[in-house]
Amino acid sequence: MTSLSVETLAADAVEPITSAGNGQLGIAVLAGIAVIVLLITKFKLHAFLALTIGSLALGAFAGAPLDKAISSFSTGLGNTVAGVGVLIALGAILGKLLADSGGADQIVDTILAKASGRAMPWAMVLIASIIGLPLFFEVGIVLLIPVVLLVAKRGNYSLMRIGIPALAGLSVMHGLIPPHPGPLVAIDAIGANLGVTLALGVLVAIPTVIIAGPLFSKYAARWVDVPVPEKMVLQRPSEDLERRPGFGATVATVMLPVVLMLAKALVDIVVNDPENVVQRVTDVIGSPLIALLAAVLVGLFTLGRAAGFTKDRLSSTVEKSLAPIAGMLMIVGAGGGFKQTLIDVGVGQMILDFSKDWAIPTLLLAWLIAVAIRLATGSATVATISAAGLVAPLAADMSTSHTALLVLAVGAGSLFFSHVNDAGFWLVKEYFGMDVGQTVKTWSVMETIISVVSLVFVLLLSLVL
Repeated sequence: MTSLSVETLAADAVEPITSAGNGQLGIAVLAGIAVIVLLITKFKLHAFLALTIGSLALGAFAGAPLDKAISSFSTGLGNTVAGVGVLIALGAILGKLLADSGGADQIVDTILAKASGRAMPWAMVLIASIIGLPLFFEVGIVLLIPVVLLVAKRGNYSLMRIGIPALAGLSVMHGLIPPHPGPLVAIDAIGANLGVTLALGVLVAIPTVIIAGPLFSKYAARWVDVPVPEKMVLQRPSEDLERRPGFGATVATVMLPVVLMLAKALVDIVVNDPENVVQRVTDVIGSPLIALLAAVLVGLFTLGRAAGFTKDRLSSTVEKSLAPIAGMLMIVGAGGGFKQTLIDVGVGQMILDFSKDWAIPTLLLAWLIAVAIRLATGSATVATISAAGLVAPLAADMSTSHTALLVLAVGAGSLFFSHVNDAGFWLVKEYFGMDVGQTVKTWSVMETIISVVSLVFVLLLSLVL
């Protein structure tokens, strides 16, 4: 589920690197995905290598010059690592500080004391929804999943029973609720009212996240029973600590990037003036990079120093936090490279060309177009922007509420069935220690449930508004 800025989307909108027709492009997409799946499942090749080879195969089947296919893949990999990779690294440092200082123990012990048994999945979906409101999906993963893994291990819960509700909360916020970039740009493209879209989005999001989160997690836990991956769990410090950070200080440190990014979003909505000094300041401190960096720097004191760490110990903690995520960074980056190759060969435009002649209701059409682009490119945000641009003229005669519902239909379609061309797919796979098949049966199915259920509620609201 890759999050992209408007500038990145504009950079993606270039002339295709191949002159292949739509039929050839369709075959190329299927062949590229088949190569990736076959290499991983049949030949047990590392996902990074499989994605690299699959991207080159896609370009070859599409008739793209090899040098341009390589350039597309490299660009996508570089952009993804530069964005998501840095956030993962900062999150890993913060997670290691949480673990070594005893702060993670403090959070988990408190959660387990307050919520247990059947209440735990509901507690996780609530926490994830609140944290996910102002955050990019990848940032939410970085902040929340280490705690999810620790709760599952300490409380002896099924990993899917705890993890799926958390992922559902993050994903629903990302696809349906502004101030996430996809919904915001769709609101602007379609000309919807932000307040109405936000209100209706919350109405759709609540039942959707309940069905796709706590309820679906019961079945996901039966389909996929995997242990908590030890390498991803925040380990208890090897030596006894004289003290550990308080619960309030620990939560405040973890929530700091959430607060900074939420402040940015609120100021952008209320002030809405790029030249305003307050907005310019919040745009800087509320950017994911700065917000997470601030949390790490604060954590050195509120977590490390609070646990009595020396300067050498703090330096060692930071150094040790980065090694375990090297493989994940390369896999996620390669997923971004495959996505960029899909875009550059013209697959998104192919989907738009096919959809022009579809004679179906507007809300369903918007959803189907977003679904097709999402399946082809792997990017929820690219799907949202492309579909919103195509259906925008159809909103001219719509009421305010139906225009907002059009935005939500596009957002719902953009979440459909995340698979191997989505960097988010690989992020979830690696964090939860699953194979490709298990990730499809849990994460991909959950995304599809979110997409379909939210569409159903959008259509129901269209009948009464």
